[in-house]
Amino acid sequence: MREVAGPGSLIERALVDAVLHRPVRLPRLPVSLLTREQKAAELERVQALKAMAAAYEAELVLGLADDSPADDDPAPGAPGVRTGSWAPDPELPGVSEFFTAELAVVLNVGRGTASHLAHRAWTYRSHLPGTWAALAAGRLDEARAKALVDVLEHTDLALARRVEAAVLPEAASLTVGKLKKRALELLLELDAAAVDERRAQAERHADVRIHPSPRDGMATLTAELPTDVAAACEAVVDELARMLKADGDERPIGQLRTLVLADLLQRPWETGRPPVTAHLQVIATLAALTGRRGEAGAVNGLPITAAHLRELLQQLDALGVRAPEGGSVTLALVDDDGTLRATTTLNRLRRLARTGCPDHPDTDCDCALLDRPDATDAYTPSAPQQAFVHTRDRTCRFPTCGQRVGWADTDHVVPHAAGGATDCANLCCLCRSHHRLKTFATGWRFHMSADGTLTVTTRSGITRTTRPPGLRPPPTEPGPPPADPGPPSPAHPDDDPPPF
Repeated sequence: MREVAGPGSLIERALVDAVLHRPVRLPRLPVSLLTREQKAAELERVQALKAMAAAYEAELVLGLADDSPADDDPAPGAPGVRTGSWAPDPELPGVSEFFTAELAVVLNVGRGTASHLAHRAWTYRSHLPGTWAALAAGRLDEARAKALVDVLEHTDLALARRVEAAVLPEAASLTVGKLKKRALELLLELDAAAVDERRAQAERHADVRIHPSPRDGMATLTAELPTDVAAACEAVVDELARMLKADGDERPIGQLRTLVLADLLQRPWETGRPPVTAHLQVIATLAALTGRRGEAGAVNGLPITAAHLRELLQQLDALGVRAPEGGSVTLALVDDDGTLRATTTLNRLRRLARTGCPDHPDTDCDCALLDRPDATDAYTPSAPQQAFVHTRDRTCRFPTCGQRVGWADTDHVVPHAAGGATDCANLCCLCRSHHRLKTFATGWRFHMSADGTLTVTTRSGITRTTRPPGLRPPPTEPGPPPADPGPPSPAHPDDDPPPF
């Protein structure tokens, strides 16, 4: 049995280890046997359990943070030390800069989500112990606790506790919105400068982001802006869209707003400016491109339908595909399981098709004209290797990260200084943050197989595996048939039909 590190006797550690390895089960009652009143009471109990679990989660997060001191990071003046915008997070003082990356892998969430969770737990302990205690007792739900953290996390400690003491007694009886408003009003009364500091912190973390939409072929572009700026931008977009509507455009007003926003950003009428060229990777099977099958493809990692792909390719001269002026087209050749075998450009493909095999120029031989780029003795990957790895990986390959490949480094999984080859089987894309983690964080392990499957193990022993996006998982052995769940609970005439 694996021994759990930490205080306590060997017997106590063994007992903890045994509990940790038990299957997770939720204590539950037979819903079909409960009365209406009992179901309502059980829902209240479940809400209390969720609050208690959130408080326990925060305690565990803080415990893991305490096990990750900043002493493990590069010392001042040493290679790799963070400075400027890369400086350690001041909101987690004394904690390793790599802690939130480890927490993200442990929880299997994005780094931003892990960072928010760590900051919230830190705020419970430093600023809002009463809120944390109410959460642990099940008297306050997590949504209301989060609202207090949002308002008070960047506030002076003594001031935060004064506001907490004033609003906590009535917090459970207020809606989340009213609780947040009440806390802000108190904060303004006590110290208006604290509100300005809170706004400054929010602006520091602002960004523009793109999110896949549940609607086929669509995506959502978001920007975090000061409220007055966001309102002014929305008003301009709305006014211009209504002007189009007044001129007789019959399209829905919402669609007109999106088109106006796109034009304001891209400014197609300003032909005198230097063009900004987009280099898109169009990823699809030949069957999808020729319309024989309805498989989905992708543009820059966002899912679109085969019909959308064909519409896009018509702009590139249909199946006599051409690169747009100033742009580029990369073609990827894959095996049946999705393993990338080669990348090429249109010009190179046409040249190879024209010249054929150099050893058999006058015959139709079976020699391979394209394959994975050869390894090199140099440290810097060659241009063909860069194209191959970027096409294979598409984003940062660190588990839970999706940073675009254009912002990623091509990293040696086994370091070059340790004998790692500059070969596509030993290269993967890592964003700068996770590249630094791999280089300077202690206790992490990275391993990559020849097909590009990357396995990462944290200091705490959690292992996650990522596969190249186009690589299909290996077939799994069929498991035992599912157990018979038994007859469903008897329906009540007032029950809503699914989906509930």
